[in-house]
Amino acid sequence: MEFFKLTGKKALGSRLRLMSEVVTADAAKIYELYGVALQPKWFPVFFLLTQNETYAITELATAIGHSHASVSNIVKEMRRNGLVEEKKDALDKRRNLVQLTEKGRGVGEKIKDQYEDVGAVIEDISSQTRHNLWEAMEEWTYLLEQKSLYERVRERRKQRESERVQILDYEPRFQGAFKALNEEWIARYFQMEAADYKALDHPQEYILDKEGHIFMAILDGEVVGTCGMIKMDDPDYDFELAKMAVSPKAQGKNIGWLLGNAVIERARKLGAKGVYLESNTLLEPAIRLYQKLGFVKIVGRSTPYARCNIQMGLRLLENH
Repeated sequence: MEFFKLTGKKALGSRLRLMSEVVTADAAKIYELYGVALQPKWFPVFFLLTQNETYAITELATAIGHSHASVSNIVKEMRRNGLVEEKKDALDKRRNLVQLTEKGRGVGEKIKDQYEDVGAVIEDISSQTRHNLWEAMEEWTYLLEQKSLYERVRERRKQRESERVQILDYEPRFQGAFKALNEEWIARYFQMEAADYKALDHPQEYILDKEGHIFMAILDGEVVGTCGMIKMDDPDYDFELAKMAVSPKAQGKNIGWLLGNAVIERARKLGAKGVYLESNTLLEPAIRLYQKLGFVKIVGRSTPYARCNIQMGLRLLENH
């Protein structure tokens, strides 16, 4: 169709839906052709019941990948048409079991010729195509079970938007943004502490003059994130990743990941043994980010922050 040539792959859902509608409409005609009293949407439930004597609705829903409510409605429709009946489970009276009626079993016998002919036609169509649709659907189903289309598009969007972000070294003109970004998130979840004021009010003296570094994330000319790396006197970690903050209006654009990587790469370039950080498990997105960057939970370091309830480290030189 010209429409799908125009839209390309972005209309995947629309094309699949149209194809499904065409096949479903033909399926209804095929049932009628063979005198089989079924509707296409009943088929998954009907087929399973022909393979096993009884199923609970929950078992049917799990097997065919439908919701419990959807299968329950299908069973009701099939029951009204005399194809199935429900009975109490002999071992658990609270559970209803679904089974085919005599009429339903008769349909199961009658449909065998239809199965044979439809199968042959599908094989014939497949032999005329360059791509095996059935195998392709299996591959697509597997891949989308590993990661949904939504998740993949969301990641792609973050990647695209992150390409507009610049990571710059700190300059005195950024001091106001450095403080404001950190005050915003600290005040939202906790209380500002003495160590916060020391770093945020005097970043030059507290961080930069002591061999530390600060990075600023710029998006469309606006400062939207920041992160510092503070020099440490520690046998395993040379720097602390600290004071990471991202503006709420810029979250979801991979900025935390870019800032974290900037710290790690600078530390690696400087020959650091490792990078350390402190956080709080209340900040679940931040913890997930640190884990994605390679940090693991450690213990044993003292902290000036009352809000710290987790310490994490990333080793850069394995021989230390």
